[in-house]
Amino acid sequence: QVQLVESGGGLVQAGGSLRLSCAASGRTFSRYAMGWFRQAPGKEREFVATISGSGDNTYYGGSVKGRFTMSRDNVKNTVYLQMNSLKPEDTAVYYCAAARLATAQTLSSIQGNYDFWGQGTQVTVSS
Repeated sequence: QVQLVESGGGLVQAGGSLRLSCAASGRTFSRYAMGWFRQAPGKEREFVATISGSGDNTYYGGSVKGRFTMSRDNVKNTVYLQMNSLKPEDTAVYYCAAARLATAQTLSSIQGNYDFWGQGTQVTVSS
């Protein structure tokens, strides 16, 4: 069982930056690929970014590529999402999730592959 707790959300002006954190419980954190997803009001939850268990591989959704950076610290059992050049359309509840995949280098953008989810943190970008 993995418990995930997100933090770092808030209100920011367009063009600004935020860094989200997701702290995970458990002693096998490095075996899990991690993902960030988001859900805006009235919309389905969508993929944002993913990182492999080793931290060697990352993959981003098209709308955030070049602006967001995902990283992890397997000693601190924490993943991060650095969000720069924020836009009003980035406003959403952001969720982190953990997936036990085939290898430490594997990652996934598919929500159904994720076994554990956090409660979410609100990010609001004003224009």
